[in-house]
Amino acid sequence: MEHTEHLEHTESPANMKKQIIQTFLILTFLTVVDIVLYFILLSSHSMFKNILFIFLGLVKAFYIVSVFMHMKFERKFLVRIIVFPMLFICFLIWLALTEADFTFGLR
Repeated sequence: MEHTEHLEHTESPANMKKQIIQTFLILTFLTVVDIVLYFILLSSHSMFKNILFIFLGLVKAFYIVSVFMHMKFERKFLVRIIVFPMLFICFLIWLALTEADFTFGLR
């Protein structure tokens, strides 16, 4: 009997370290922008503020999922399985915010 060694799929691109550092810097920049915008818009209570922070959170989530979870290297079908439900959840969040804004306006 011949002994064969089973290797798992652990390949990553040669420039993965560079991509991780670049993603870290982008996430740091977006977080600083997020915090600065929060303090600038602190007294404002509007739908724009909610949409802006949700959008920034989704951009940061995209970078985390694409690089750290290696979704950038997956097949398109698998990416669609994850992206389409996320878009649906974003739509539901938008509906909830619109309803809350409407209800708040009635009071």
